[in-house]
Amino acid sequence: MPELPAISRRSALLAVAVLGLGGGLLASTAACTPEERPPELTVAGGESGGFYLEFAALLADLLQRERVTEKAIALTTGGSLENIQRVLSGEATLAVALADAAAQATALGKDDGQLVALGKVYQNYVHCIVREDSGIRTFADLAGKTAGVGEVGSGTTLTAGRIIAAAGLSGATAGPGRAVSQVNLGLNQALASLRDGSIDVMIQSGGVPTAPIAAAAQSLGVRLLDLSELVPATRAQSEFFYDRVLIPANSYGNAPAVWTVGVANLLLCRRDLADHVVRQIVELLVGQAQDLVPKSSTGVQFLSPETLINTAGLPLHPAAEATYRALHG
Repeated sequence: MPELPAISRRSALLAVAVLGLGGGLLASTAACTPEERPPELTVAGGESGGFYLEFAALLADLLQRERVTEKAIALTTGGSLENIQRVLSGEATLAVALADAAAQATALGKDDGQLVALGKVYQNYVHCIVREDSGIRTFADLAGKTAGVGEVGSGTTLTAGRIIAAAGLSGATAGPGRAVSQVNLGLNQALASLRDGSIDVMIQSGGVPTAPIAAAAQSLGVRLLDLSELVPATRAQSEFFYDRVLIPANSYGNAPAVWTVGVANLLLCRRDLADHVVRQIVELLVGQAQDLVPKSSTGVQFLSPETLINTAGLPLHPAAEATYRALHG
């Protein structure tokens, strides 16, 4: 499957201009009366230093600046699974989450039909990282090793577990002494453990580049393992569509380009979120995309109408669907 082209901040602006969706999109936002404006909106993000939290902070800042709400807050969390639970429980208004985690929640009926999407916002890249001096060259070399597979509550734990299982290195099916030992470690904990040798590999899902990993690449020396051969088996094992995506060369020090597993990241909410609030958020996603792309990001962004609507089978909020139709036909 060919890799989608990365969309820079400039090209995101250009795409909006070409579609004729520029400055007029925010009229309804500006027209909101104080009675209609919610006093506070919360965006469940992720770990400190990770792409989730950075995106959530940018979105919260934009929501407050454009007066969609009186106050918007980005929440530091464990990641996708926790974020979904926070939205469903009402602890958060919005959440960023991996599409496979959202699909699992709906398939298991955990959401009671309440979980819906506002759009597909960016591509997540599974980083499978070992020390450069480890001698580990392929995923098969991880047999019998110890892996950091994300913090409890993160979508990384779900995706990493599926990849390990697809490689035949999970549980009793792996054979004696071959199963990968999976340890729950967040991004920064995993990097520290990789540095001190208490784990052999860390698996982390995030944007490119992820700043703490880039820093480790300079000070420690890391290698990213190619996961492209495991994409078909991971799809088949989970019945979920995973992409084959490319982490560009030099994203982490002098590391060469490497193919890996990609998972779309969604912006989620409850179905009962007010229609006028949903409409304003969608207009911001389309009309001010340039304000929602972290400056360090070189990976694929989906902040244009034709890609925002492709939410990996999770239904759009009805007001979001109506807004995309009004904006893009």
